[in-house]
Amino acid sequence: MSSPGHAGAHDFDFLFGSWQVANERLLSRLTGSDDWERFEAEATCWPLLGGLGNVDDFRTSWPGHEGFEGASFRLFNPETGQWSIYWADNVRYTLFPPVVGRFASGVGEFFGEDQEGGVPVRVRFRWSEITPIAARWEQAFSTDGGATWEINWINTFTRIKPV
Repeated sequence: MSSPGHAGAHDFDFLFGSWQVANERLLSRLTGSDDWERFEAEATCWPLLGGLGNVDDFRTSWPGHEGFEGASFRLFNPETGQWSIYWADNVRYTLFPPVVGRFASGVGEFFGEDQEGGVPVRVRFRWSEITPIAARWEQAFSTDGGATWEINWINTFTRIKPV
């Protein structure tokens, strides 16, 4: 059973189904690089926990990362109206620290703390440009508490088929 009374509980319903994902990934993070690699992926998302959560799997291969698989787990907290997003992949085999946030005016922003190459970073996930057949996700890091951001990964989603 879904939870229609919880504002924000269905914010990620747009993502349910199968997607072709065009990736743009910064080759070197936090170094001032502007060299990007591009590759394709597929992703599938489905609901969990009566709609208050969802999971997606992400599958791709690109030079040096053949057979890469990752998964996002998203959980909505009805008390706070916020989503927590967790990531895991078959390279590091660990659950990354969550990013937490919500959607406002059609854009979702989620923030958390992590490390990149031993450097503490503030992490931002941003969902935008959401339509029934497309969406954009980007990841950015900040080393100055969020005053400036380096976008280091962009995914452009194109729907293959709905759930």
